[in-house]
Amino acid sequence: MKLLHVSDLHIGKRVNGFSMLEDQSHILQEIQTLAVEKKVDGVLLAGDLYDKPIPPAEAVTLLDGFLTHLSEQGIAVFAISGNHDSPERLSFGGRLLEKEGIHLASLYHPGEGVLELQDAWGKVRIYLLPYLKPAVIRHLDPEGMVTEYNEAVSWALAQWDLDPKCRNVLVAHQFVVGGVTCESEERSVGGLDQVDAQLFRDFDYVALGHLHGPQKIGRETVRYAGSPLKYSFSEVSHHKSVVLVTLEEKGKVSVELLPLHPLRDLRQIRGTYEAVTMRSFYEGTCVEDYLHVILTDEEDVPEAVGKLRAVYPNLMQLSYDNLRTRGDQEILGAERPEEKTPLELFRDFYQLQNNQPMGEEQEKFLVELMETIWEGEA
Repeated sequence: MKLLHVSDLHIGKRVNGFSMLEDQSHILQEIQTLAVEKKVDGVLLAGDLYDKPIPPAEAVTLLDGFLTHLSEQGIAVFAISGNHDSPERLSFGGRLLEKEGIHLASLYHPGEGVLELQDAWGKVRIYLLPYLKPAVIRHLDPEGMVTEYNEAVSWALAQWDLDPKCRNVLVAHQFVVGGVTCESEERSVGGLDQVDAQLFRDFDYVALGHLHGPQKIGRETVRYAGSPLKYSFSEVSHHKSVVLVTLEEKGKVSVELLPLHPLRDLRQIRGTYEAVTMRSFYEGTCVEDYLHVILTDEEDVPEAVGKLRAVYPNLMQLSYDNLRTRGDQEILGAERPEEKTPLELFRDFYQLQNNQPMGEEQEKFLVELMETIWEGEA
């Protein structure tokens, strides 16, 4: 049996103000093509189908088209809600979708969300576990005193009676200990949302969503597929893919990463303003890509963003790497700022920002300005 593991579509997402819908449409078509070419029996969608709880109409239309195409090709879909999704909205029309082979677990119900497939080696059971918070379990089991994510997921898994003779596949959307994060993901304070991969030891394959970098957790068969597109500049080195999972007899599972090819890549370029605008610099590269341009000029270039977009229309971010920005020193005494005068605090701030002390004339101007402001407030 062949299953395609996909996650974190985040349909409707905007990155640095740029809508990703056109890019998402392109990548979803590529995923559809791979599903058909590889003759998969099902697609596992491991949460965060949308980027917002209330997605724009265009995002809903795009997901509808994706699911419809898979259904028309006779490919079953096993999907769960993620932390970005609204479970209630995703559950709308769920019973109708079931008839078309679209199985969606958006709201958690103890012991439910188990689907069964059959092939030459027997049964394959797919368990769908939507994104789970401890509060959900506390509501269901008020005497259980569940306060941590690990306890919540453990409680939910215990509600299923796993048959060890079957091949068992779990689809979940959680942060598993050991996973590598990036900037485009929501994070909790202190890692409170982490769960132990040992909870999944009885499953033959675990299709995870939530983290955007493709990666395995411990063993080859506990994996994050990662997002199909780069959604932050912390992901520039990622090689986006989907996971082809092949289940043979019990105990024999193989995985293959199928690379994806975006409409536009997301990348960084670095150099002086003169260098990055020279024809020899940008010829031979895709100027339509989403870019973070890092200028190394010591002086800021006036109206640099507008000028650079004449060459790179999808410039998303501009920053400088020079003596001023490299000065990464702590403000002396910042641990007790209440003991410093406003002038001393501003001196420290100026030094930090400009990597040099404030001049005599600048300090005189600042003193006069502060006095004028205070007199006006008196």
